[in-house]
Amino acid sequence: MSTKCLRWGIVSAGKICHDFVCGIKVLPPSEHQVVAVAARNIDDAKKFAFEHGIAKSYGSYAEIAHDTELDIVYIGAINTKHYEIAKLMIDAGKNVLCEKPLTMNKKQTESLMKHAHEKGVFFMEAIWSRSFPVYKKLAELIQSGVIGDVQVVNVNFGFPLEHVSRVSVKDQGGSGILDIGVYALQFAQYVYRGAKAISFTSTGFLNAQGVDNSASCIIQYENNKSAVLTINTTVELPNEAVAVGTKGTIRIPQFWCPSKLYLKDALHFEAKLPESKDTFNFLNSVGLSYEAAECRQCILGGKKESPTVTHAESLQLAEQMDAWRKSVGVVYDADSQEYN
Repeated sequence: MSTKCLRWGIVSAGKICHDFVCGIKVLPPSEHQVVAVAARNIDDAKKFAFEHGIAKSYGSYAEIAHDTELDIVYIGAINTKHYEIAKLMIDAGKNVLCEKPLTMNKKQTESLMKHAHEKGVFFMEAIWSRSFPVYKKLAELIQSGVIGDVQVVNVNFGFPLEHVSRVSVKDQGGSGILDIGVYALQFAQYVYRGAKAISFTSTGFLNAQGVDNSASCIIQYENNKSAVLTINTTVELPNEAVAVGTKGTIRIPQFWCPSKLYLKDALHFEAKLPESKDTFNFLNSVGLSYEAAECRQCILGGKKESPTVTHAESLQLAEQMDAWRKSVGVVYDADSQEYN
């Protein structure tokens, strides 16, 4: 790999992949280039390539897996395909950034981690939130002790998403917990990094397809710490995350892609997003550039995982999502299978 430019391959040609490529465009072209895209349909790949000025397009994922000019692939396919595609890419020796949720369950996640370790490739779950400047400021403030010892984390996250099949249809891996619950879980994990969870209590409701559309959980940790998380795919919630300490509170609106942080009810930190002339499908998606930059730094530094989202943290998130969705009655065919 060039020490200067990371050459990306894009796996799938949907909305999030569009946003990711547009995010990369705000980064220096001397550091990042998208050179190939693959889709299940060659026409979709060619259209995507034309729209984004990408040189190569493939009509199968196997073809891009064996493109020797790539340094890393970004996987933005539907949740149910993450395991299959990521394993294909890893076994072909590719560094991988795979959208969240990384897989459908902990067993699949463990399998991918094993393959990544054996192949010696960089592998990261695309929890883009962690790469935003606000998260770095959050960690600094907690470590500084300005709000004292954090005792409570409260997160609520909800949008009307029942019309979105990847969220509401079981055969497509639908699940509010997998789609947006992962964001709430990762925030609690980030605030309480290293803390041991001692209990996990959860509840929720299912739609007509047997997919969770409303769920809540309480995680209790050692030293009387707790996290209360609520997600909903039928209504819009306030969508903020709060960390409460013995000396004060940090509040982060739009916590999954934030630009502002409030400390003790006053705006304390603001990081304006990079400017872009492109049209994005999702809120603040230009911030996907932050995780692309993180991947480059890790690969250039010889790292096989990112310190912002470690393999151990991805495994813990998978385990917690397994417990949460199973407690409300969401079980997939993938749960009964074994993976090597």
